Amino acid sequence: MGTDLRQLWKILKRFGILVFAAILFAVFAATGFAYLRETEELGTLPSQGGALISTDDGQYYSVERGNAQATPVIFTHGTAAWSGLWLPTMEHLAQFGYRTISFDMPPFGYSQHASDNDYSRQRQAKRFLAFIKALDVKPIVVAHSFSAGMVAEAAMIDESAFGGIVFVAAAIGLNSHEKPKATPLPLRNRTIRRAATALTISNPLLTGTFLRQFIHVKEGATKPIIEVLKQPMTRAGYTDAATDWLPQLFQTPLNAQSTQEEEWRKLKVPARFLWGDKDTITPLPQAEELNALVAGSSLTVLSGIGHIPQVEAPIRFQSKLLDELDAFGFRNSQGGVQ
Repeated sequence: MGTDLRQLWKILKRFGILVFAAILFAVFAATGFAYLRETEELGTLPSQGGALISTDDGQYYSVERGNAQATPVIFTHGTAAWSGLWLPTMEHLAQFGYRTISFDMPPFGYSQHASDNDYSRQRQAKRFLAFIKALDVKPIVVAHSFSAGMVAEAAMIDESAFGGIVFVAAAIGLNSHEKPKATPLPLRNRTIRRAATALTISNPLLTGTFLRQFIHVKEGATKPIIEVLKQPMTRAGYTDAATDWLPQLFQTPLNAQSTQEEEWRKLKVPARFLWGDKDTITPLPQAEELNALVAGSSLTVLSGIGHIPQVEAPIRFQSKLLDELDAFGFRNSQGGVQ
């Protein structure tokens, strides 16, 4: 029996060594491929066109469609996405008399990476306000998922900058400050965190896998959509910037106004909520709770849809979003928000 146990132990040790070696190889491979892949400097723009908008707080990538004199609608994206994911929706709404504008939230997409390495919600909100100021508009904002925290925070800092907000599957973390969470201990080490980032967020081999985890309608993870999401991964410093951002995915945005119920109750910016009833990332009760806090707001539910409706059911989503925008009563062909 003792011999059998020793033999089993030897087998387990060998298996453990093999697993460790495989993980080590994967880390080195992912890091090496990132180094070889990430070569495009700031200012190298994608095939979708667009431009870098210079502000008092950096340069931010933006695509624009529609009449420059029409009501402006700014689109912000979720984790690891960028303007390219919004482009079909933007082009559709431009046909209905809106000036559609995108904002690449750093570190994702083609905007300037943060020189101060600060991607906190409050810092991102100030960047977004600088972007709005540079455009000299008072927009309606369509804020999806993780960027919704940034947009809500910006609106609570300066309500006068906004004409309205449509929150789509918003990741807000309401009341999360009451039981704050910190970055997991291993990821506080930057070397380990960079390895984890290279293996996951900045690894184009896993883009499709991760996308399917976020959506209910799996057929939405088409090859063209996946290829669009991969595009910015060729930017110089993408893995390093995503490494600096990664703690925001885990830790509570402390001292942020947008996690506090009383700040939502005070919000005067017209707000609407658009949500999928199959969303497992930001479940529908979160939308109901936010909607109940904001005076005059409304909640529209998309049946059978998960966390990324613009990918899962683009035609139905575009139709509903147009209704939400029109409900603000700002659409016109001659100018901005009235």
